[in-house]
Amino acid sequence: MFLKNIYTKCSSVYYGWWLVVLTGFIMTVATVPLYHAMTVWSVALESHFGWSRTQLGFALTLTRIEGGIMGPVEGYLTDRLGTRRMVLIGLIFLGIGFLIFSQVTNLWMFYIAFVVMALGQGLGSWLPLMTGINNWFIRRRSTAIGWASLGSRLGALILVPVIAWAVDPEHDRLGWDRTALILAIFVLIIAFPISKAIRNKPQDHGQFPDGDLGKGETNDGLVVNSEDVEVDWTASQAIKTSAFWLIAFGHGFTSMVLLAIMTHLGLLLKDRGFDIQTTGWVVAAYTGVAMIFQIVGGYSGDRAPKNWVLFGFTTIQAVGVVVLTFAHSLPMVYLFAVLFGIGFGGRNPLTVAIRGEYFGRASFGKILGLSTVPMNVLLLISSPLAGYLRDVQGNYTDAFLILALLNVVGGVLFLFSKRPKLPVTS
Repeated sequence: MFLKNIYTKCSSVYYGWWLVVLTGFIMTVATVPLYHAMTVWSVALESHFGWSRTQLGFALTLTRIEGGIMGPVEGYLTDRLGTRRMVLIGLIFLGIGFLIFSQVTNLWMFYIAFVVMALGQGLGSWLPLMTGINNWFIRRRSTAIGWASLGSRLGALILVPVIAWAVDPEHDRLGWDRTALILAIFVLIIAFPISKAIRNKPQDHGQFPDGDLGKGETNDGLVVNSEDVEVDWTASQAIKTSAFWLIAFGHGFTSMVLLAIMTHLGLLLKDRGFDIQTTGWVVAAYTGVAMIFQIVGGYSGDRAPKNWVLFGFTTIQAVGVVVLTFAHSLPMVYLFAVLFGIGFGGRNPLTVAIRGEYFGRASFGKILGLSTVPMNVLLLISSPLAGYLRDVQGNYTDAFLILALLNVVGGVLFLFSKRPKLPVTS
């Protein structure tokens, strides 16, 4: 009877919220070891192989080349195949990529491993999962994305320090190669069962977005405000608007510093006398703050103009980067973590939600995929730029100040991205 009551209560929960939970878990598996933990992988690989900062930074650049080429394809496939199939395909590629990574013996093999992992992450993680949430939510879209992102940040909060402990080159623990092998096995084991739990659209299961009773009615029997009714754009219509490009480049400029930090934070802190475990705790600190502010950002974005909220959070993110640039003591490093976590966390759900609000759901995968192209072009520059300037100048000061300035530019672009009106056709 007890288990039956639990099952009944769980069954009564709107499925969209279960998708939010699944998204948080899948995003943790697909993005944390590849991107958030890259800063600790870099320290271990530099110690083992002696590769330069530029060479290490180029690995994440290759992932952005993949994203720039495959982004529109991933969007098209998501709209055609659905989130469930894309997650299965992506996790299989991701597991194979980690398997290759565990056997790396030279730089080119390392690059190949990262490209395969990035392909898996792109096919089965952010884009299809955000498309899925966009299908299941309208009025609560920002909040749902915020909670889903919180799940992935919780995973990073736990997983990055664990990976840092496992791969620490100063101690004989698991090592980077055995850690990668364990991740490969885990991803391949969960790929099929986790994808089977995903449902693509509420309409396919006799439900409506947000758990509402029908078109124009909420689950409380209230009429939805006419401003909440979406207009669906095609991809060809969306790319003709200034809002599409302002959001795409705003997202790109404000993400450049994220990629640089994912690669170089551990190396920067190493230059300033901090060990790899400290890097793991700093990542955990800004991740923990980001967890809270993803909910704050999602809540704010459902109640205030998303472009203004984005501008505010991206400005705070830029201030955090400036603090890091001049941080030589542990308290200053943690001040960076707090500010960066606020800005990064708050902006994160809104970069997706604003696209859904402006362009609707029908072609969201294609629109999101196309909008990643300019973003990934910009991301090609950030990590190698930081590594190159560090190798030439001996420090990261100019690199991170440039990235902070570009971050501000991105925030201004968000501010000017007004909701477009669909052209009237005869």
